[in-house]
Order: sequence, then C-alpha cells, then structure tokens
Amino acid sequence: MGIERALLFLSLALLAEVAGTVGGFGSSVFFVPIANFFFDFESVLGITALFHLASNLSKLGLFRAGIDRRLLVRLGVPSVLFAILGGLAGTLVETAWLERLLAVFLIGLSGWLLWRPAATFAPTTSNAVVAGALSGGMAGLVGTGGAVRGLALAAFDLPKEVFVATSAAIDMGIDLSRAVVYWRNGYIHADDLAWIPLLAVVALAGTWLGRRVLRRVPQASFRRIALLLVFAIGWVTLLGVALG
Repeated sequence: MGIERALLFLSLALLAEVAGTVGGFGSSVFFVPIANFFFDFESVLGITALFHLASNLSKLGLFRAGIDRRLLVRLGVPSVLFAILGGLAGTLVETAWLERLLAVFLIGLSGWLLWRPAATFAPTTSNAVVAGALSGGMAGLVGTGGAVRGLALAAFDLPKEVFVATSAAIDMGIDLSRAVVYWRNGYIHADDLAWIPLLAVVALAGTWLGRRVLRRVPQASFRRIALLLVFAIGWVTLLGVALG
C-alpha cells in the first residue's frame, strides 16, 4: 500500500474511532466498512479485532469510572460466548443473509425508538442476555456487533459515561476471544501486524478526541445521536450487501 493510501486509511480510522466514542458503542461498525476498501475480508476481521483491543483499552482508561458491573456480567458473558461461537462458525456460514437481517433489525428498532423517544426497555437479565448473544454472535460472524449492543444500551437509556464504559468493557472480552479464534482460523496475517502500532496510536487519539466531544453533548441528545448512528449503519450495511 502506498503512503498516500496508507495515510487515507489511518485518517478514516481516526474518524471511525471518534464517531464510535461519541456514539458510545465502539469504532468497528465504522471501521469494518472502511477497512473493506483496503484489505481482503479475512484481514479485515483480524485487523479489526486487534484495532478494537487498542480502542477499548483507551476507553477503559478514560471512562473506567462509569462501568456498570451488573450489566457488564449480564450482557458481557453471553456476548463473549457467542462471539467465540460466531468466530468458529464464520468459515461455515454464508454471512450475506445475516448482514441483511442485521440491517433490517437495526433500521426497524432504531427507527421505532427515534419515532417514540420516550420508549425504553428495562435492563433486565433476559433483555441483557438476548442483546449480548446477538451482539457477540454478529461480532464473531461478520466482524461487528457493536451496533446491536449500542442499540440495546440506547434502549436501556443509560447515562452516556456508563454507556461508553460498559460497552467498552464488554467489547474487550469479545475482542480478546475473537482475536484468538481469528488467529486459529488464519485471519491474522503476518504482514497485517505492521499496522497494529499505528492503529493503536490512532485508537488512543480518536478516543481522546471523542471524549472531548462527548463532554459537550447533553445527555438528552446523546441517546438520539446513538440511535441516529445505528439507523444510518443499518442503511449503509443494507446498501453494502446489495451492491456487493
């Protein structure tokens, strides 16, 4: 990859990290479609997992006080388990129809919550387990499940610091597990590892910038921003599958 193309990739990755921090649910939902323009599908999965590890370490360092430990267990444990299962099944399952289903789900539920801003879901154990299983499974299968988890956390109407910190802590478990699975599947290539130090710097810088933006966002506006981003991600995902 030439220098100009590499700088473009890193710049877009920085924007993805800022947007993922402000949206509250991580950068992979933005990073994956960006990386698809520069790398093959297997490399995208491997690089995303490693980039996200650096991203979530940055978020945990900056937002650690906001972690909801009860929700972390109820949503995080199924997320990690299903991320492992999804990663193992990634070589066996045709993921295009799953991406279509995911896109329709994201568009439908986020659109309904935007239309009914007063509507919320209680963060019960059953709701958290279902959301965790869906987000972890999609993360393992198609490389990104953050939008599902973000949609769930937005529906729970959590304070923005709790939203970001808890999502990052859950993501950390998912990324550790799927990085091992992707390594086992041969998705993490030796020549891709050279990007990791650069992407680690991008992750830290993007999280810091995103945190500064987030401080200026009122709580009332934060949920709407998260839902609008999920709604947009759903349409972009659907369009990407249609054009692919």
